[in-house]
Amino acid sequence: MINITGIELKNPTILAAGIMGTTGASLVRVAKEGAGAVVTKSIGPEPKEGHKNPSMIDLGYGFLNAMGLPNPSYPDFKNELAIAKRETDAPVIASIFGGTEEEFVNVAQGLIDSKPDAFELNVSCPHALGYGASVGSNPDAVESITKAVCDTVDVPVWVKLTPNVTDIVTIGEAAQRGGADAVVAINTVKGMAIDINSGYPVLGNRFGGLSGRAVKPVALKCVYDLYTALDIPIIGVGGVYTWEDAIEMMMAGASAVQIGSAVYEGLDVFSSIASGIEKFVSKREYSDITDIIGIAHERL
Repeated sequence: MINITGIELKNPTILAAGIMGTTGASLVRVAKEGAGAVVTKSIGPEPKEGHKNPSMIDLGYGFLNAMGLPNPSYPDFKNELAIAKRETDAPVIASIFGGTEEEFVNVAQGLIDSKPDAFELNVSCPHALGYGASVGSNPDAVESITKAVCDTVDVPVWVKLTPNVTDIVTIGEAAQRGGADAVVAINTVKGMAIDINSGYPVLGNRFGGLSGRAVKPVALKCVYDLYTALDIPIIGVGGVYTWEDAIEMMMAGASAVQIGSAVYEGLDVFSSIASGIEKFVSKREYSDITDIIGIAHERL
């Protein structure tokens, strides 16, 4: 059992936003497969269909996606969130997005009655015009949005950061100043693919976000840098497929890890990683899982 921002998790694995988080039933299924907590699909102020297909491709070393934040809007998602909360004991975190401070607040207020255990602010999607990284690359915007939501709700607020900036620490510090209880690092890395036979970009949106094994070194460095600068917990995400990946992320400074792309290889990934972490901690005779958090910073 671990505690993240006052939320009790049975293990440090968390379903990342955007993967099997569209319905209450799918969130419940993931929780039953061993996830310590689950994060919903990012939910916004109005219905969005997302980008035209193809919206996701497997590159072999990771996935490139440009979904475009498709979602039913918060009024039509409230029931799904309530189902997830009712049918699982695992914490359920609501991922939300908006283009302005007011929109973030409206979505948070609209979902609070469904009693999410926390909110995760998506200020980091790299392929949704007017949302995500276009908001999350501005420290002032991140600070003001975070503060507005924190002032509105009485549950923890996590802020998911984009790596597509010059200095992620500056953005993390802005979230902390705004009152964030934790940051989540990282969202996907901007990328694209081109069909050499036609010359056309493969994705319908032309470019998208790279996830999977290829981004783990980027995520590790971001977590490491944030741990040096922040006083709040960091949840690491990006390329976590095995318990060894999770241990690396925690040694860089993550208090827990989110798992996204690895879910495509099977839902047993949560129990497998949780079991591997537990065995590693026991074998190395650490007194507690928290003993490994940030130890890479001591190896200078």
